[in-house]
Amino acid sequence: MEQGASRSVGHLLVRPARPGDLAAIERLAGGSTPRLTNLPAHRDRLEERIARSTRALSHNVDFPGDELYTFVLEDRDLGEIVGTASIRAQAGAQDAYYTYRQETLIHASQQLNLRHEVQTLSLSHEMSEVSLLCALSLDARYRGTSAATLLRRARLMFIAQYPERFAETLGVAFPGYLDEEGGSPFWDSVGRHFFEQGYHEINLLAGVRSKSFIAEVMPQFPLYLPLLTPQARAAIGREHPAHEQALQEMLAEGFVRSRHVDIFDAGPVVRGERQRLHTLTHCGWHPVRIRPAASLPDAEPAMVANQQLADFRCTVARYALTPTGQLLLSEEQAALLGVEEGRAVLVAPLALPDVEDALDEGEL
Repeated sequence: MEQGASRSVGHLLVRPARPGDLAAIERLAGGSTPRLTNLPAHRDRLEERIARSTRALSHNVDFPGDELYTFVLEDRDLGEIVGTASIRAQAGAQDAYYTYRQETLIHASQQLNLRHEVQTLSLSHEMSEVSLLCALSLDARYRGTSAATLLRRARLMFIAQYPERFAETLGVAFPGYLDEEGGSPFWDSVGRHFFEQGYHEINLLAGVRSKSFIAEVMPQFPLYLPLLTPQARAAIGREHPAHEQALQEMLAEGFVRSRHVDIFDAGPVVRGERQRLHTLTHCGWHPVRIRPAASLPDAEPAMVANQQLADFRCTVARYALTPTGQLLLSEEQAALLGVEEGRAVLVAPLALPDVEDALDEGEL
């Protein structure tokens, strides 16, 4: 997902979506690889998403509910919207958020002296309480730059400032593996027995409506993995190739693989406790000192966010501090963030530690 030619990422800004961004978000939804269930290229649904986001940002919120926050990545140099991403404050606030949970059943017989462990998948809605980072799509021109990192993790900068609006546990569901023809081996082996629609049709239907109909039609009994095709078993917990680097970045952030996978394509679902995520534990507040751009010292890049709710802004700047802890910004950078000298901004390093690919210990 992140591979591609290098491109300058100066003057990039993450901010809340506005009604005027609708056409750009629709374009991004149609160009996502693969098409995302939670970002359908459906104008009415996308318009509704922007309206929900605007409402959420205009109200006081004391605990997570059915709020949806939608952001865009704006290239100020080009005057274009080049990315979008969202946060669902509570994944199952409106309808239960269904996944398949990987489990192990033991079949034993003392008379036959037999004991077999069988891997199964069971419908679950226990991820319904998490806050879900979702619906990320980035213009292909910006893959291979820090633009993807900024878009992905600016949401964590928002959560760090307004923790009361989100759950203690965050989740990310990644698109699953598709074959060379674009089909889902998992759907063909499981869902196709209960629905007439193919994978892409059902994916769009779930995006335009919801996934709640899955529980009404899919079997409530565990699925025994040995009964699935080898191709379907191999796809369980495997991400789409276009999202490999995105998954690695979230693991480096501190998310861990859960036992949950998507009900359509069996893509992996990762989860992370807020107090263990790198951005949230390494961010800090610094007052701004404005200086000419030519005089700013070189330093490691960082994400910098203002402290406004409805006009939240996040960009990348150098983590250059004065001896007294002030963040040095140029006039242009300060204007981009909408901050004045002396105003505090939230700063977190753009770099992440090495990846630790682990299973959630709480689910062992």
